[in-house]
Amino acid sequence: MANPSDTAFEKLVRPHFERLYRLAWRLTSQKAEAEDLFQELLIKAYGKLDDLVRIDAPGPWLARMMYNLFIDERRRYARRRLRTVDEGDLAGQGLADLPGADRPDWDHARRERIQALDAALSKLSDEHRLVVLLHDTEGYKLDEIQELTGLPIGTVKSRLHRARARLREILTENGTFSADPSC
Repeated sequence: MANPSDTAFEKLVRPHFERLYRLAWRLTSQKAEAEDLFQELLIKAYGKLDDLVRIDAPGPWLARMMYNLFIDERRRYARRRLRTVDEGDLAGQGLADLPGADRPDWDHARRERIQALDAALSKLSDEHRLVVLLHDTEGYKLDEIQELTGLPIGTVKSRLHRARARLREILTENGTFSADPSC
């Protein structure tokens, strides 16, 4: 027989699984770390089930919790200063390896553009990459990003603008993006 708490938790959280996992992947850019972050979120959220049931929109609340877990882990990592092999340096860990990327209609040229975008995104600072990914790929609104990150709305807008400008510059330099609007 299922525990009523388990049922309530699943009912509240399961509709957000896909978006939360994508957010974890976007934050970490690495499959294993994304899975760890996602699992850590679920464990932490289950411990706060009483708070979760009282929230009208659990999606942003869960995303904020995940972001905070990510930032906390980054700070712990920075303090440890361990040098390990970065999983992102291993084969099979780029944007082209996201679920659905193996579809036959993804031709070679499209795969190359995605890899170029992935490389350009990796050249952005963490702060700029996070804002552009949340807004442009995950579809979060500016006020949701403000709530998620705790940044003033002006800072969110500024980072988004600068991130897009830097991406355009990187992609124009390597020939992936044309500054000519007729192309």
